[in-house]
Amino acid sequence: MKKQKIKTWESKKDFKEEVYLVANKVKVKIKQITIRPMTRKWASCSTTGYFSFNLELLGMDRSLGEYVILHELLHYYVPNHSKLWKSLMEAHMPDHEKRKEKLKSLN
Repeated sequence: MKKQKIKTWESKKDFKEEVYLVANKVKVKIKQITIRPMTRKWASCSTTGYFSFNLELLGMDRSLGEYVILHELLHYYVPNHSKLWKSLMEAHMPDHEKRKEKLKSLN
């Protein structure tokens, strides 16, 4: 049986293109995207459109990066993990809980 190759991001540019694509779908205005080493988080954002993502995401399965991207972009509108935020995650990514658990298992 062949081991399935994990699909990762090709570059920072590739990752940022995905962020802009998802941002367009959820109608978030991005001022800046930064990809940098982060010790305690996968990402962070401001309500003014500044987004930072952990450099480690580039070497991970794309599906986990997609989860982090959507998760963070939705915080632009809802700054917490309330029922509203969870319902938005569910609407845009029905398998978000599965991806969240897989990401948690990497810590």
